[in-house]
Amino acid sequence: MPAAPSASTTAPSAAPAAEPEGSRRRAVGIATMVGSGLSNQTGAAIGSLAFPVLGPTGVVAVRQYVAALVLLAVGRPRLRSFTREQWGPVLLLALVFGTMNLSLYTAIDRIGLGLAVTLEFLGPLTVALAAARRRIDAACAVTAAAGAVTLMRPQPSTDYVGMGLGLLAAVCWASYILLNRTVGRRLPGVQGSAAASAVSALAFLPVGVFVVLREPPTAPAVGYAVAAGVLSSAVPYLADLVTLRQVPPAAFGLFMSVNPVLAALVGWIGLGQGLGLVDWTAIGAVVCANALSILAPRR
Repeated sequence: MPAAPSASTTAPSAAPAAEPEGSRRRAVGIATMVGSGLSNQTGAAIGSLAFPVLGPTGVVAVRQYVAALVLLAVGRPRLRSFTREQWGPVLLLALVFGTMNLSLYTAIDRIGLGLAVTLEFLGPLTVALAAARRRIDAACAVTAAAGAVTLMRPQPSTDYVGMGLGLLAAVCWASYILLNRTVGRRLPGVQGSAAASAVSALAFLPVGVFVVLREPPTAPAVGYAVAAGVLSSAVPYLADLVTLRQVPPAAFGLFMSVNPVLAALVGWIGLGQGLGLVDWTAIGAVVCANALSILAPRR
């Protein structure tokens, strides 16, 4: 093996080479994050177009089928080798996965994409803030809570059931994060997530059969539901795999906080779900709370 070159001979040439490479990786990561976020929210918006025919439950069922196919192809879980200790959190994850999507899509049907996604985002934000011990995090928690209370303020058209479903989705997302950690410790790779998605898809099979027997779905409705599954499950999952190799976790978390804004924009442009200034301010408060928590220096 040849001797390693000295620092004096490598420093001038290595730095310029590394800088363009790092810039390229960051650019790829940012582009992928933007694409993933837009894909996720656009998929939810397209899926809502099938609500009149399939209902939120039917759309979620199709989304679960698509997610299962993608994750099984990527994770290739060895289901027969799973122990009882491994199956426990996997089954809980499957329950949370299905409940999270069903509550979110029903909330979207009732209160719109932007408000539903913002309420759902309180789940991971709560998990992040609960583990923190800094004063800035306490301030962020108060800011996020103020934004949520503002979104849920009483109005003549307030849909408390829809808002409750959005908060249920938040609880499920928080549980999903915590369960994924447990599953990740007990199973290698994404085998646990793949198995959970398969179980969830099986649980939704009777739903799909009922929807078809009740009223044969139209081709456009099925197309919308499949598109929702691809854009909101397959594309974000694969994009996140690429992104996490290109950007630091903090930058990834920071961009994830922009999803409520993206959802509100997609809902406004694509579905005509306009929001007032107060609602936009409340969404901004939730986003800023997460951004400040991530950007504040840790001691």
